[in-house]
Amino acid sequence: MKGEKESENYEKIRELPEEVKKEIEELQKNLKTFKKELLKKFPFILAIGIMPPQASKLIEEEEEVEKEKDEKLIHVIILVGKEEAKNIKEMVKLKTEAIALVKDLKPKVWIHLKSVDDLWEICFDGKYALMEAISMSFPLHDKGILGALRVASIHKMLVLKKFERYVVSYVLAGSLVRGEAEKTSDVDVYVVIDDTDVKRMPRFELKEKLRAIIYSYAFEAGNLANVKNKLNPQVYILTEFWEAVKDAHPVIFTFIRDGVPLYDRGAFMPWKLLLKMGKIKPSPEAIDMFMSLGERVSENVRRKLNEIATEDIYWGVITPSQALLMLYGIPPTTPKETVSLVKEIFVKKEKLLEPKYAEILEHIVDLYKKYEHEKVKAISGKEIDKLLEKSSEYLKRLKELMKQIEKKAAEREITKAYETVFKLLADMFGKASEQVMIKKFEEFVKKEGIASRNLEFLKKIVEAKKKLKKGKVTKHDIVEAHRAAYELTNTLLDYKRRKELIELEKKKIRIIYEKNGKKQIAELIVFEDEIFLVPDIRTEEVKKFKNGKFFKSSVEELREKIKKSKKGEKRLSSELLTALKEELGCFDLLV
Repeated sequence: MKGEKESENYEKIRELPEEVKKEIEELQKNLKTFKKELLKKFPFILAIGIMPPQASKLIEEEEEVEKEKDEKLIHVIILVGKEEAKNIKEMVKLKTEAIALVKDLKPKVWIHLKSVDDLWEICFDGKYALMEAISMSFPLHDKGILGALRVASIHKMLVLKKFERYVVSYVLAGSLVRGEAEKTSDVDVYVVIDDTDVKRMPRFELKEKLRAIIYSYAFEAGNLANVKNKLNPQVYILTEFWEAVKDAHPVIFTFIRDGVPLYDRGAFMPWKLLLKMGKIKPSPEAIDMFMSLGERVSENVRRKLNEIATEDIYWGVITPSQALLMLYGIPPTTPKETVSLVKEIFVKKEKLLEPKYAEILEHIVDLYKKYEHEKVKAISGKEIDKLLEKSSEYLKRLKELMKQIEKKAAEREITKAYETVFKLLADMFGKASEQVMIKKFEEFVKKEGIASRNLEFLKKIVEAKKKLKKGKVTKHDIVEAHRAAYELTNTLLDYKRRKELIELEKKKIRIIYEKNGKKQIAELIVFEDEIFLVPDIRTEEVKKFKNGKFFKSSVEELREKIKKSKKGEKRLSSELLTALKEELGCFDLLV
């Protein structure tokens, strides 16, 4: 297939052996003076590039280059704009000067001088492999055209590799073709895909899938080409394209008129020729449609003004208001809830926002609702100006409010971290001053072998609290205090749980007994004032010993008791042992 050959040619051009790369690098160094002298005398040159060795045969056949048998030539291409190319005298002078500058270089350098129009003619003649070779030239100087061609050629190769049998045309268009491109201009390409034999998928779905893949290739091509030019692909399916031609769509007419095919299966060039001959004309229906569009301008302008006054301004104030409520700690609100919560929290409760700003928000929301329910039909330009002014005033105040909320949030965050940690320490060491508590914790860290970083965490929390009092706390301090509190709290809770488990194990007595001919394991938990029995450790059944018998209890009651229990010895009375025999039958104690 033709597309497969295009891709193969491209791969050969692109993949260079290491020794060839080194040779090119050496040549680039040797041609530095050549480039400098040439640009000094002819600053209008768009690009100078060394064509890849694999492209030599293509260019030599095209240009009918005369050389000795087995003679090795390096081909250098110089590109100029179409206006400069019209000055024949200057072009002769440029080529003569270029040849003189390289005449003593080894291997021999062959100069090719081409205008942008010459490049496009190569494409119009269907010599796509030659165009690919030029696009892969190693740039000595480039005002953007070589880079743009390179990224388009790489993208074309990726698209053909994936969709070769469906690609009708891959066409370069836009400012690059018109000669208006700059070094960082977007590269506009159009991909037309044949959808006429697709039967299993709706055309809209097909187009969206194609678009997604072709767009992803644009990003990949940009990385491979290593250029700043952003590739901007437009994807058309063939049936849709013909509809656009029939309806005289201006974009399609411009595309056909100015476009240059980098790949074509014999469709684009006939379109171009038919347009040039005046054979592609808008239908009467299309003319009527364009006329009616003109007549609807005033109506569209009024509608857009109303949309600005309602939807744009409405969402412009609602969304930031919702964001500030979330910053305050409120879950995402509906637009309806937002107005009342702004009033309730920021105006009444926190007294951070002046009532007039809540009134601005309420007015904008009310206007939107009236327009939505057609109670307001139209809004004048003067009213829109006033609304824009008020919404700007409101948004400016919201930015200040955000700083106030962040400050409040910082106070809450650091205070909460401080109080949580010192409450845990008070549970462990008893109430004491901050300094005493830090000293006790320092001793505790050394004694219990706790990681020393926990002491640093405690000091960070204390330092953040001090900065908060002085009004010098930063976002970094808040984040650090929050992280320190999280780490330290987890460490202390883990330590506390381990201690509780150790104490609980001291209070447990394992019991082995038989039930329905099978051995069971029960646990007796003996506290200083109460005794609990778990008849089967595989279930959550709990019983409590009272007045010589076991009565039904619960896991919750047992957990609560564990929390409040103190150290004490396990004592088993004869009364308890009798009750156990009644409850379990014959048993053995595992102390």
